[in-house]
Amino acid sequence: MARDTAPQCKQCRREGQKLFLKGERCLTDKCSVERRPYPPGDHGRGRVRQSEYRHQLREKQKARRFYQVLEKQFRNYYKKASRQPGVTGENLLRLLERRLDNVLVRLGFAGSRRQARQLIGHGHFLVNGRRVNVPSIQVKPGDVISVKENSRAAEVIRGATEVTATVPAWLQADYDSLVANVLRLPERDEISAPVQEQLIVELYSK
Repeated sequence: MARDTAPQCKQCRREGQKLFLKGERCLTDKCSVERRPYPPGDHGRGRVRQSEYRHQLREKQKARRFYQVLEKQFRNYYKKASRQPGVTGENLLRLLERRLDNVLVRLGFAGSRRQARQLIGHGHFLVNGRRVNVPSIQVKPGDVISVKENSRAAEVIRGATEVTATVPAWLQADYDSLVANVLRLPERDEISAPVQEQLIVELYSK
């Protein structure tokens, strides 16, 4: 399984804002965006030429890094979104939001998407009673997500739930039994990704 191994704090600094790639650490004063609020590299604090293409590219990179997907995966999501009825940008965000690794973060069952991918890969979660080990699986309304019985990661998962502020309205979580339900598809205003999806559509439409 291909994965992005680039330093995560540098990715946040590159985009100029917190992408919450390290979970709880991003909420502390150890966050590198707080300590060094400028892009990484020798020329991080130099003057950068602004252009329409640059804004579009940065928005695409920000979305890709926020959801922790590779370039080819992201492009495939865009192609799928463009074939669906409705607004392409919103379709794209819905597809990314419904990835199992992202859903676990939204539910509070994992502190970060990287941790969620690891827990899924090790088989600690069930979807509709069946063990899954693919982080990119798309959940759908009516799906039931649960932790495998006698999972050794149960304490880690419970620890992650303690730092969760709220669960989106399209999801429902029971932290006592560590079971969650997908109630419906997310609406655009329920997706908290710091992304202007229209700029991504403009980039790929060229």
